[in-house]
Amino acid sequence: MRFEEVLGQEHLKKHLIQSADKGRIPHAQLFVGPEGSGTLVAAIAYARYLICNKNSSSTDCHLKFDQLAHPDLHFAFPVNTNDRIKKHPVSNHFMGEWRQFLKEQPYGNLFDWLRLLGIEKKQGNIGVDEATDIVKKLSLKSFEGGHKVMIIWMAERLNSAASNKLLKLLEEPPKDTVFILIAIDEEQLISTIRSRCQVLHFARLPEAVIKEALIARNVNPIEAQRLAHQSNGNFNKAVDLVNRDSEDLVFEQWFVSWVRSAFKAKGNKGAIHDLIAWGEEIAKTGRETQIKFLKFCLELFRQAMLLHYKAESLVFMQPSVENFELKKFAPFVHENNVVEITEELQDAIYHIERNANSKIILTDLSIKLTRLLHSKAS
Repeated sequence: MRFEEVLGQEHLKKHLIQSADKGRIPHAQLFVGPEGSGTLVAAIAYARYLICNKNSSSTDCHLKFDQLAHPDLHFAFPVNTNDRIKKHPVSNHFMGEWRQFLKEQPYGNLFDWLRLLGIEKKQGNIGVDEATDIVKKLSLKSFEGGHKVMIIWMAERLNSAASNKLLKLLEEPPKDTVFILIAIDEEQLISTIRSRCQVLHFARLPEAVIKEALIARNVNPIEAQRLAHQSNGNFNKAVDLVNRDSEDLVFEQWFVSWVRSAFKAKGNKGAIHDLIAWGEEIAKTGRETQIKFLKFCLELFRQAMLLHYKAESLVFMQPSVENFELKKFAPFVHENNVVEITEELQDAIYHIERNANSKIILTDLSIKLTRLLHSKAS
């Protein structure tokens, strides 16, 4: 991956290149950006520029980077146990799958990665065993005699033990060692980690950039424009929509089933069983899936509210579930319930992230939604 392959983010690419050329290379940087904005692709391109640009054998260096196998390029990312790795999982155990993921889905998200590993029902974490591995790797001399780069993807998944173990290394790294931490939500990182990093914020990609990239993949220009708008600056979602592989398509079905049952439940004790059954069905999926679905619900309620208040230009979601129209649902999301709905969803996400019983959380959320959806607008 090279800078010319990174979609958009022109000012950030220029900044990274110029700072490298001038020798102003921070030892720890934090790339923060929403899913599909290209933080990981940019980090790898930057690492290539640092390691290969001034290398006397640059052709060989670039070949190693093409295979994502350069000995001075290191990765850490969320993992968990699977059928092959029964205990103490670390990134080194999954490098084959990681290279496959980067070649097939360079803009992919955590759910895509865990699904590739077959552990989408588990939560991916970066634990203290990983931190120990990082310390060992970076204690070795550079293979090429230049920079060593450690990319930590989804750094918000560092647990407290791993974070604390890396603090001193981040503050005083070995000579010519560069850390690039990548996160969607920097607030989930402990403050002592954030304070040791120079932060770069990546924006959502413009529709024009996504449209052009989709056309380059042989998507019809009219369809490319529609999908670019629907993806809301997320190139990973745009690609999933092209391939009809977006988890949002499943989430739409779950959401519609949920709100329909909630509408029926008022004054109908029998319909409560439908809500309980819905909660039990979603609870069978992994926690990562449940969290991602609830965040999808947050966005869909927000889109309904925008439509209700005539802000059509900001609405990008277009659910494809039969007999469900966002325009008809929008009047039920208004000033008297949207704040409470948002708070209840955020509370549910908080508790599921902390391993609460998801069946109880989802059933409780469903019963509250029944009351909130039936509240009247002013």
